[in-house]
Amino acid sequence: MTNASPVFTLVFAVALMVGLITRFYLASRQVRHVMRHRDQVPSAFTGTIALASHQKAANYTVTKARFGMLEIAFGSAVLLGWTLMGGLDALNRLIGTSALDSYGPLVPQIVLIAAFSLIGGLLDLPWTLYSTFRIEERFGFNQTSLKLWVTDLLKSAALGAVIGLPLVALMLWLMASTGRFWWLWAWGAWMTFNLLALTLYPTLIAPLFNQFKPLDDEALKARVTALMQRCGFAAKGLFVMDGSRRSAHANAYFTGFGAAKRVVFYDTLLKQLNPAEVDAVLAHELGHYKHKHIIKSMLSLFGLSLVGFALLGWLASQSWFYTGLGVTPNVNGGNEAVALLLFLLVVPLFSFFVSPVMARFSRKHEFEADAYAVSQTGAHDLQSALLKLYQDNASTLTPDPLFAKFYYSHPPASERLGRMTPPSMSASASAR
Repeated sequence: MTNASPVFTLVFAVALMVGLITRFYLASRQVRHVMRHRDQVPSAFTGTIALASHQKAANYTVTKARFGMLEIAFGSAVLLGWTLMGGLDALNRLIGTSALDSYGPLVPQIVLIAAFSLIGGLLDLPWTLYSTFRIEERFGFNQTSLKLWVTDLLKSAALGAVIGLPLVALMLWLMASTGRFWWLWAWGAWMTFNLLALTLYPTLIAPLFNQFKPLDDEALKARVTALMQRCGFAAKGLFVMDGSRRSAHANAYFTGFGAAKRVVFYDTLLKQLNPAEVDAVLAHELGHYKHKHIIKSMLSLFGLSLVGFALLGWLASQSWFYTGLGVTPNVNGGNEAVALLLFLLVVPLFSFFVSPVMARFSRKHEFEADAYAVSQTGAHDLQSALLKLYQDNASTLTPDPLFAKFYYSHPPASERLGRMTPPSMSASASAR
């Protein structure tokens, strides 16, 4: 196994370089393709999307893509810093030489993960600030103040400490105390936590950040209730969220699990769409439930996370996994936190190459949900709603096809709207 360490280092370095080149290639394709089509609205949208809106979407897409390229480069440098350049090893040694051992074997490892998370969060702060107060502000989407942004940040940090640290402590204890198959116990704990989070999030966590008021438009409530009854869907309530406090982007979603399910509309969505269009958007979301997309996604999460925990269980016992990534494992044990952090650093590097497969399944689900919405409310209202959302959210109508196939979880507008209209009706639909 002595030769495994440099081999793994080489595999890691090649994956990092290939991933970086691929990301830059796709982003540059996106920029070139969007700019090439910036000055002309696609024929299918002529008469429905103004040239100024089309150009704004192009500028917004290109600005985000270029900013994303800088983030990718920075993220790759940080990854190298944590691994091959010795950052995580140095942090581990610094904490290991402190007096924290006197509090028990778990405390230094919890502190290591907390310190790693804090440093990572501080490194991300400038990027988040620029994205929110420069890019989103420039294109008219940012509605948050610096005070609200800081308040959200502090709330998130406190919530992360209150919920995250006990969960981390449990995981580390399971890794150290439950034997060879600790990863099976850890997986069970992780799945239990996710199910609890789905149940508790709507009523305990989400209200810490946003206000949720019952939908008070009686006419719209009657329409929505009738639609849900027709579709055989029961929810605990219909709520309006003050999304406009932070952003002009619009959305609607289901949240919760089992009997705790609730329907949430952004206040920005209700301002942009008429009642029939709101019906169509809701019917799309109902389509996800009707086709059991939520259950399928959860089962996929269960299966992939089980594979991930099993892989971590094996890697944590291999010395080359540590040394190949620039970390010297502790001779006397207590490497659980290091193994967990290295795994979390490395997995996104390799899972990036299978992301197109996941995106393809997601787009398939979106097509199915669209088809269900059309069967319940008709194509015209869903098309009209989506066009408004594409326009109001400055979503480009002309993404690069390869970029879209690789990244897009939702189909591009031309594909999505085109499937809703029979070919013989496409001309009349475009003219509306």
